Amino acid sequence: MSNYKVILFDLDGTLSDPKVGITKSVQYALGKMGMAEPNLESLNCFIGPPLQVSFEEYYDFDKEQTKKAIQYYRQRFKEKGMFENDVYEGIPLLLNSLKKLSYKLVVATSKPTVFAKEILEYFHIENYFELVIGSNLDGTRSAKTEIIQYILDTYEEYEKEDFIMIGDRKHDIIGANNTGIDSIGVTYGYGSMEELQDANATWIVKNVDELKNLLITK
Repeated sequence: MSNYKVILFDLDGTLSDPKVGITKSVQYALGKMGMAEPNLESLNCFIGPPLQVSFEEYYDFDKEQTKKAIQYYRQRFKEKGMFENDVYEGIPLLLNSLKKLSYKLVVATSKPTVFAKEILEYFHIENYFELVIGSNLDGTRSAKTEIIQYILDTYEEYEKEDFIMIGDRKHDIIGANNTGIDSIGVTYGYGSMEELQDANATWIVKNVDELKNLLITK
């Protein structure tokens, strides 16, 4: 894919599998809100979208309840949840290959920037990325469209055709479409093939090897 110069990666479900940390932290927050949720699998829907969106959409919380739930979530997430996480096999090799080919690599995540940076450092992959852009702790800049646009504005010397967004959920693809850049949906994360197709991903891959082949040989 020699026509691209800046590659944007989602974090959760794309670079790493955060399932245990996120679902247990949501479970903890719900318990603090007086709502028992014994089934962690039912909380997979929280992986990817901004927490503000998920608590309101899936539990019908109002703004104040959502704010309180996020505070509880972060109590556990900061202590242990962010480290209950695994980098997908093949990701460090992919990042190394792309860096050697002089691509500019950027993380574009709805997770707060401060947490994203800690996770990348924990996995020793922070040096592959020129920039890490996430949401603010006060909940602003949490939509993927805002995050991608911020990155485009930062790299103002490049054209939109120079960028591509990689992610596992529809929010990643919608954000790319809204900002006028191409996208790659990955089904090894938490979005289904149907979800990514419905969101009109430019390409869809099933595993990290397919992603590497597409990025390096397309």
